[in-house]
Amino acid sequence: MTLKWDQIDDRAVATAKILAADAVEQAGSGHPGTAISIAPAAYLLYQRHMHIDPSDDRWIGRDRFILSAGHSSLTQYIQLYLAGMGLELEDIKNLRTAGSLTPGHPEFGHTKGVEITTGPLGTGIASAVGFAMNARRVHGLFDPETPLGESVFDHNVFVIAGDGCFQEGVSSEASSLAGTQKLGNLTMIWDDNHISIEDDTKIAFTEDVLARYEAYGWHVQRVDWLSDDGSYCEDVAALDAALESAKAVTDKPSLIAVRTIIGWPTPVKQNTGGIHGAKLGEEALKGLKREMGLDEDKMFDADLEAVEAARKNVADRCAEYRKDWDARFDAWKAANPERAALLERLESGKLPEGWEECLPVFEPGTSLATRAASGKVLNAIAEALPEVWGGSADLAGSNNTYMTGQPSFLPEEASSTAFQGNEFGRNLHFGVREFAMGAILNGIAADGPTRPYGGTFFVFSDFMRGAVRLAALMDLPVTYVWTHDSIGVGEDGPTHQPIEHLTAYRAIPNLAVIRPADATETAQAWKAVLEQSHPAALVLSRQNLPNPARGEGTGLATAEGLVRGAYVLADTEGTPDVILMASGSEVSVALEARDTLATQGVAARVVSVPCLDWFEQQDAEYRESVLPASVKARVSVEAGLANPWYRWIGEAGRAVSIETYGASADGDFLFKEYGIDAAHVVEAAQESIAAAKA
Repeated sequence: MTLKWDQIDDRAVATAKILAADAVEQAGSGHPGTAISIAPAAYLLYQRHMHIDPSDDRWIGRDRFILSAGHSSLTQYIQLYLAGMGLELEDIKNLRTAGSLTPGHPEFGHTKGVEITTGPLGTGIASAVGFAMNARRVHGLFDPETPLGESVFDHNVFVIAGDGCFQEGVSSEASSLAGTQKLGNLTMIWDDNHISIEDDTKIAFTEDVLARYEAYGWHVQRVDWLSDDGSYCEDVAALDAALESAKAVTDKPSLIAVRTIIGWPTPVKQNTGGIHGAKLGEEALKGLKREMGLDEDKMFDADLEAVEAARKNVADRCAEYRKDWDARFDAWKAANPERAALLERLESGKLPEGWEECLPVFEPGTSLATRAASGKVLNAIAEALPEVWGGSADLAGSNNTYMTGQPSFLPEEASSTAFQGNEFGRNLHFGVREFAMGAILNGIAADGPTRPYGGTFFVFSDFMRGAVRLAALMDLPVTYVWTHDSIGVGEDGPTHQPIEHLTAYRAIPNLAVIRPADATETAQAWKAVLEQSHPAALVLSRQNLPNPARGEGTGLATAEGLVRGAYVLADTEGTPDVILMASGSEVSVALEARDTLATQGVAARVVSVPCLDWFEQQDAEYRESVLPASVKARVSVEAGLANPWYRWIGEAGRAVSIETYGASADGDFLFKEYGIDAAHVVEAAQESIAAAKA
């Protein structure tokens, strides 16, 4: 189909360029270069290719756009303005100012039309892979009989990425997986301008990116706006043809490299590192406007006729497409009332009534690793909660993240002897790609309405920390299953034994870190996580832990108190002499120490603390009921750094902790070697009691 493009489009693109330059100039900081030179490509996407609805930015039938080069936020803001998606000229003028809808980098939940927070380079590409995967899963969940590409749930995911995105390893991890998954609904435009902050990228970035992506299994194309003879032409027709070719290839993701000159046509500063991340300055700004035939003395001189034409074009295209889509959607609902009810439930964020009855009950007096208990929970809830899906970074058997009897999410020809699946499957296989897994989970969760989880060894959560922080920043309901949580890992040694990780992840705002004490608490942990819509990490043991009897007549409280972060597990008559606080595997150590202290005439209360984050959110009255201020003698017990506990144990308190790296030896031996045992807890309790009396 021949591209219809006329003078009014050229004028709209010119407006996009000068608004990008003026906005950064007024803000005094920002990234004008890419926003100026990639404007024709972004305009082409929004005006000719993407199906969007200016009146409904969360319409499920929309195409998704991810600006992986998030520093070039104006690229997206200006197109949202031109498309009538909620931003106005005043918003562009307020770039990077307090309270504006146009922050320095696009933020999910803050600006309508922004699908996910970007800025950390490469994560946008990886999250886009998650969006593309989720589209296929949603299709399979609600309309599996319809071929891919023909359902109301099918849509395209478009990305604009820059040179820096392709240098970050997370983009390579995710792109490799995208090729394996044959994500034909994913199209990426690479702004191949050869410039970064340190100027020419040849000092550090010289590989053949298209060859690399072709090896990943992508469909690759090149559009050269810069010719070998040095001439430059923003050939939107060539890019349009490439986009049409990309959409026609349905069994591969597509990468289109567009050779641009950053900042074109800004005199002197174009094609330099200086235009990447700083305002143009008065001379260059006026020069840009002269080159474009515009008034060099006017700021924010938007061509309002071109703006209105662009908005009308999007509105008309959307109205036509949306009318047809709505009819097809209504027909789907009529033919699929149960699936329509499921969609309504998922979009509301509600869980089905009575779903918790599916949670397994673990036999008291037995022992089970909390990672194994977590796996039993996942399998028990699978039928009741079809929105829950996920996997691990090549550790399904160790993390216990596999839903037995459910197909894997992969092209059928990629099935193995161990894992059979199809394109609409439920068990995810991320490969050994922790960072990509985290970013992909973010894309899935931001897209909705499914609930993703992903697992790895706790020590390797370091590799995905950047993605976890973004999930917390966006408040996405991603669940992390981090197993092998301590020196209990044993013989694999210090490289595999997390020490500082509990402290490090508790430091991330808005991330609930939950370390259940036993199988029963693990079931309650999953219940609490799924009943909320926030990021959460389940930190689980490799080794078996005792699952004691709880409830009336046992001396131990039920595990329902887990949802409050900390609760009194075992109490005393009257005021306790000392309070023992512990998480995870160390709760059983605290209970053993309590028994020993009783023989010494010391009354000890044991408080299970699965989630310090949730406990901190409780009201003062509840916290006082668990940790009365009058009891100064306190001991924390945890196989990790003591830092998070000092707030709760006070000056007279003592911490039984590990302040160094582990070693390669049997796990039980290591716990004794590092003093994580009842004897050391008893000793610490006596010291704390003495200190409290001093």
